[in-house]
Amino acid sequence: MLLRNFKKSNMINAFYLARALKTFRPHHQFLCRGYSTHIATGNTACEDHEPSFLKSVEMYFDKAAGISGVSQKTLSHMKAPDCMLKVTFPIEIKDKVEIITGFRVHHSRHMLPVKGGIRFATDVDEQEVTALAALMTYKCAIVDVPFGGAKGGISIDPKNYTDAEVERITRRYTVELCQKSFIGPGTDVPAPDVGTGAREMAWIMDTYRQFHPNEVDSIGCVTGKPIPLGGVRGRNESTGLGVYYGIREFVSYPEVQKHTGLSGDIKDLRIIIQGFGKVGYWAAKFFEQNGAKIIGIGEKECGVYNPNGLNIDKLFNYRRSRGSFLGMPNVDIIEDPLEVFTKIIILSSLLF
Repeated sequence: MLLRNFKKSNMINAFYLARALKTFRPHHQFLCRGYSTHIATGNTACEDHEPSFLKSVEMYFDKAAGISGVSQKTLSHMKAPDCMLKVTFPIEIKDKVEIITGFRVHHSRHMLPVKGGIRFATDVDEQEVTALAALMTYKCAIVDVPFGGAKGGISIDPKNYTDAEVERITRRYTVELCQKSFIGPGTDVPAPDVGTGAREMAWIMDTYRQFHPNEVDSIGCVTGKPIPLGGVRGRNESTGLGVYYGIREFVSYPEVQKHTGLSGDIKDLRIIIQGFGKVGYWAAKFFEQNGAKIIGIGEKECGVYNPNGLNIDKLFNYRRSRGSFLGMPNVDIIEDPLEVFTKIIILSSLLF
């Protein structure tokens, strides 16, 4: 979402984070430190003058802390992660042994279980996972969801491996989590994230249950499972639906309408989305169903643009069958739809 008054939006972000800080009360008995808007991804900044992802998260925390009224001692404890786990393990791939690196961070165990996804991406590192785990703590606290924050990941590109190889990597990572007590229905419940989905959650659950065959609630060790294995209907589209609800509420505020010129009516919105995956597709689908026009969508190979609105299902089916938007009829193929002016932009990809 583009705001003309970025300073004002930053203060709004700080206000809501400050509200979360007031409701957050760490309990020291859960400490276990024994294991070893424009935000850049990973630990690298987009430009030399821009902070890293982790530094950006800490910067906004400090802004919120300044107006929270919480003591500095408590704030210092809240800012630091409780537990950080880094694991390395060998996997034989095509007659060669690769050393795979994985992470799991518990940012705050003030409420259990901790909650956060597991992502498979080449830029996964300790600082990125730490930043994402912190954001999970704050997001849960802001909306009074009774979980602590966590995040995990493996530093691989799953597209470079066969399905069988990805399964072996996933299961071995889960073994490491089980051995270090970094997973369990009452302690840490992972979920899908970038590069993972219901399939990976099923592998994680199955591996966990082998370690805990007599645990009656072992199926609850992960969320985002396939529906036949205990998953919840609506999980796949839930993040995109949340994007829709968030923007719908955002544009309904008179102050936002005053600063942006938006009417507040969903049917008047003209939206550009970067990324057409699990989040971008469903966000586009819900906006289209409710009368908004999706005028541009960007993916890694190119973007598509139609000022009169795009047909989301036709785009999805075309790209699924051909692997690209290239050659799509009745749309303009453009290099970067983000260069087209509009007042609502949804960034649902790691490409920005």
